Amino acid sequence: MLDHGAAPPVTPQRGPGGPAQGLGSRLMRRKPVEQLVAEGGQGEGGTLRRSLTMWQLTMISIGATLGTGIFVVLGEATPLAGPAVAISFVVAGLTALFSALSYAELAGSVPVSGSSYSYSYATMGELIAWVCGWCLVLEYGVSVAAVAVGWGEYLNELLHGTIGVTIPSAVGAPVGEGGFINLPALVVVLLAMVFLMGGAKESARVNTVMVVIKIVTLLLFIGIGFMGIKAGNYAPLAPLGVTGISAAAATLFFSYIGFDAASTAGEEAKNPKRDLPRAIMLSLLIVTVLYCLVALVAVGAMPWQDFEGTEAALAQIMKDVTGQSFWGVVLAAGAVVAIASVVFAVLYGQTRILFAMSRDGLVPKVFAKVNEKTGAPRANTVIVSLFCGVLAAFIPLGELANATSIGTLFAFALVNVAVVILRWKRPDMNRTFKVMLFPVTPILGFLFCAYMMLSLPGVTWVWFAGWMAAGLVFYFLYGLRRSRLATAEK
Repeated sequence: MLDHGAAPPVTPQRGPGGPAQGLGSRLMRRKPVEQLVAEGGQGEGGTLRRSLTMWQLTMISIGATLGTGIFVVLGEATPLAGPAVAISFVVAGLTALFSALSYAELAGSVPVSGSSYSYSYATMGELIAWVCGWCLVLEYGVSVAAVAVGWGEYLNELLHGTIGVTIPSAVGAPVGEGGFINLPALVVVLLAMVFLMGGAKESARVNTVMVVIKIVTLLLFIGIGFMGIKAGNYAPLAPLGVTGISAAAATLFFSYIGFDAASTAGEEAKNPKRDLPRAIMLSLLIVTVLYCLVALVAVGAMPWQDFEGTEAALAQIMKDVTGQSFWGVVLAAGAVVAIASVVFAVLYGQTRILFAMSRDGLVPKVFAKVNEKTGAPRANTVIVSLFCGVLAAFIPLGELANATSIGTLFAFALVNVAVVILRWKRPDMNRTFKVMLFPVTPILGFLFCAYMMLSLPGVTWVWFAGWMAAGLVFYFLYGLRRSRLATAEK
């Protein structure tokens, strides 16, 4: 169990009797691992509570991962790769695996809420940590919005199958897709906000129930969809070649975002050094197996060309195979729960990352305020939820998914670099999990991430460049002077 006593004072980073550091040195200042760990759980006016078991941590990661990628984004990726979309899932999964190994090692060595942001702060310095944290805001915050957009599609399917009505496009779709506001997407984010304000332990219970429901739903789809497989649907396997497989894999990488969510719970886990690495690896294994099975069954049961423009493809397949609308309704109901659980778990991760950044002084203190009664950062949760809800209400899914993927890939690449640096600088550190085949594995992880980033369309890079520029402006105007390491130098 980690010490929850007062964190040690920050040691001023200047030479004995010498002047404060120059700009370059200030940008590279690192936060000691021991200080990161000692500050675990401490916020403004209260502390986070250690209540999460390994099972609950695994469910958080599965909850944050298993959802929109298979229920919605499959419909966008299949037209790119054809029946080989199952291979695209494997490629995206391998990319995630290499980074997951690095995450597992760092989560066991530096069990804090900041995830890759904190790992970068300890190894590559404040500027890189800020860039990583800003990418995580893109990964978690924007992916909440993207997932929420997909939730409305299955909600419509469920409503149509049960009571024969659908939500009008004007209030059920974002601007550019026939709507004025995506009200269902906004509603699901606000519902997640309400549950999260009850605290980590209560939130974990709700999440576990939702995760079990969506796993059962996907197993039901695999069982029924298998009966509708036609061998001819698998030929030609890769009609658009290797380029199509790569493009689909880059899009589907969005489906694996979330396996690192357990690392954001580092300050609320009962035994983080032991449980975090296990939860990360176990969740990725379960998710990858389910993704590949569902993809194989889906493209076998429905011609790959028919996936174009279908965001509720699995429900459609269930209806086509059985000839009954009932099973499509069951699938839609499971998807509504599944996608809601992704919103829930990813929103949790975003609030904890901003909690860590706020404690370091890089974002306003309001994000580190903890409610004494619930042990939850309530103000943080409300602010993040409103931000994500507005994005979900007005921006289409496609742009959100690609923007999230590039931010995630950049953050994952930095995690692979952080593992190498920490092994080099701190070889004797106690590690409860070690990356296999070091340093080959993290190097491959970095290269895979770079390759996947290059496979994304040019417009995504433009959005990413704009996002990073805005982040750097904020850092130089606010974080550079207000970080706790900066104030300690004065």
